[in-house]
Amino acid sequence: MKRPNTRAILSCIAYRTTILTEHTTSAASQTSSLASLILPKIDHRTPQKLTYTHNQNFIHYIADAPSDHDPDSSSAGGLTYLVVARSSFGRRIPFGYLVEIKRRFLARHDDDDGPAGRTTDFAALPPYGAADFNATLKELMVSFGTTQGGKQDAIGNVQADIDNVKGIMTENIERVLERGERIDLLVDKTDRLGVGAHDFRMRSRGLKRQMWWKNVKLMVLLGVVVVFLVYLFVGFGCGLPARALYVKGGGATDGARSRTGKKKKDLKSNPQRRRSLGYDK
Repeated sequence: MKRPNTRAILSCIAYRTTILTEHTTSAASQTSSLASLILPKIDHRTPQKLTYTHNQNFIHYIADAPSDHDPDSSSAGGLTYLVVARSSFGRRIPFGYLVEIKRRFLARHDDDDGPAGRTTDFAALPPYGAADFNATLKELMVSFGTTQGGKQDAIGNVQADIDNVKGIMTENIERVLERGERIDLLVDKTDRLGVGAHDFRMRSRGLKRQMWWKNVKLMVLLGVVVVFLVYLFVGFGCGLPARALYVKGGGATDGARSRTGKKKKDLKSNPQRRRSLGYDK
């Protein structure tokens, strides 16, 4: 029986380096070893969608990461969906094909009440442990590689995947714009705080000057009081106040004596006044 003329040469699904299911349409093309060469190079820490070139062929693959799946089906994060196709086949149809085999493979190993791949531990499967999926790989390779309907389905899968990415990008852009508005508000509040801080700094400087002058005046007053008290203590110790009082007292007595002598002299020179005062009786 003649095989259909399809530009998809080899397809397989593997858990890390273990091939679980595989189908090839050209055994003579020596493409069977390409999968074993590519799989060890794939890193599953992050999701990947890449294309390698080999002569006239393109090697396309989708590699899942544990972050793509529920924790109960984390082993599905180590799956790789790979197809080798002619370079003339382009990229959109092969990746559309990979999206479809991924959907069908996980659906076949799906729990009806849980996420895709939940009931299957892919890490525990032996090589070609999912060989019952070989027929599906063959059917899809022929459909996507030869029929117009299959090509349209592949393009539709890729377009849906692109639309999903656009939706995520749009959502992310909206978040960025919203964050930009918040940043503008934060900048405005920061400016206000800066102005308020400047006013507070100016007021605090003025208050600091006022308090400094008050302290200076208080220190000067205290200095004057201390000097006066020291002067008093020194004066009492040296007898200066008593001497001053003595000098003042002596001066007052001499003045009184002078006035008394002058009064007597006036009475002697004025007999009539002496008689009126009773001195000549």
